[in-house]
Amino acid sequence: MILTVNPANEEVIAEYQTMTSGEIDKILGSSHQDFLSWKELPLQERSALMRRLASLLRDQKERHAALISCEMGKPLAQAVAEVVKCSWVCDFYAEHAALFLKPEESALDGGARGVVKFEPLGLLLGVMPWNFPFWQVFRFAVPAIMAGNGIIVKHSPNVTGSALAIEELFREAGFPRHLYRTVHIALEDVDRLTGYMIDHPAIKAVSVTGSTAAGRAVAAKAGRALKRSVLELGGSDPYIVLDDADLALAVDQCIAARLLNTGQSCIAAKRFIVQAPVMEQFEALFLQRMKSAVFGDPFNPTVEVGPIARFDLREQLHDQVLRSVADGARLLCGGEIPPGKGFFYPPTILSGVRKGMAAYSEETFGPVATLIEAQDDAEAVMIANDTPYGLGSAVFSANRERALAIADRLDVGSCFLNSMVKSDPRLPFGGVKESGYGRELSSYGIKEFVNIKTFFMGR
Repeated sequence: MILTVNPANEEVIAEYQTMTSGEIDKILGSSHQDFLSWKELPLQERSALMRRLASLLRDQKERHAALISCEMGKPLAQAVAEVVKCSWVCDFYAEHAALFLKPEESALDGGARGVVKFEPLGLLLGVMPWNFPFWQVFRFAVPAIMAGNGIIVKHSPNVTGSALAIEELFREAGFPRHLYRTVHIALEDVDRLTGYMIDHPAIKAVSVTGSTAAGRAVAAKAGRALKRSVLELGGSDPYIVLDDADLALAVDQCIAARLLNTGQSCIAAKRFIVQAPVMEQFEALFLQRMKSAVFGDPFNPTVEVGPIARFDLREQLHDQVLRSVADGARLLCGGEIPPGKGFFYPPTILSGVRKGMAAYSEETFGPVATLIEAQDDAEAVMIANDTPYGLGSAVFSANRERALAIADRLDVGSCFLNSMVKSDPRLPFGGVKESGYGRELSSYGIKEFVNIKTFFMGR
């Protein structure tokens, strides 16, 4: 049995029956049959259905946003924006998939020709997280479906309602009934049944968005089965503020990047590396903004920070704060669990953070900001790279060439200059090191799950 719980009031929302391996077998069989017909459908017809899906998302955005806010606590306005962003990725691939998948021809010696085609693999398994319960799924599924694949999603149990709502959206848009399916698996069965699906001959590849530990486990299973995987995992994104930065802009972007989704994002700003000449001024402005951020009921339009999605996640976050303070970090604000119902945690700042502290080396998944001082550009780069993660990053400077020189030295998948990190359908998204491998979105994402098939034609 799966229970979904509202993290704002700790009340049970719904309960769902978990699936057996036999039930999963039936789903995989039906989905494979729908894939066989789907892969033959012309791209123009696939695009028409995808545009219909985009329209449904826009028309129903309030209803689905309310479900997201209930299940994982996202402030309602942010949940609406998440659903609308899903419609964007649908429209984007409906428009661009034909170009991205266009066969590539080349002239070879002696009058021969080479042609490269991009053909679908089959059914893909997506292991998805709770923090962006719609966007993470659409980011993976839409390009894969446009490439001709079928999708099986094992979503996080605490957002099972969102998982089922997405499945129904695909059906309402007119996609084959079993082309996109979700399977319900309780936490105690995840390891066994995920492995069962990866080993199943109908599943051809797997995509994971989640923790580094989850990525390692799934990638190991996929490797043993000789199946392709794409991993988008944890992050501890550094935001470097140089001594010539526009501090008002930097603070504005840093606050937004730390508090978006209550700080529960792999690409949230987590470590703020500030050069010594501006640290005092930056800290004062940052503290003022963090203390004024309103946290509470995600359905209250004035609230910027909702609850942490689960009790255990809040406990883990608070433990990281306590350990960092015990090791010498200065607690500037927050850091205390508020009384009452709900898994709330206040916006929190830890300053004077040094190597060896939890806030320096661990990913903090919540509204906790880590301030680290750097003496110069070289030390800022060293601190930024001193992490097992390598997802996103940002550099703030009035000198673009100086900022680019630093960006070139960061071990990350993306770097944003004078702006917070965002995922965008037009740009490839992914990381290096323990943040995973492979890319989602753009032309690169749609080609992660295709057979790149070569044809040689002689004279």
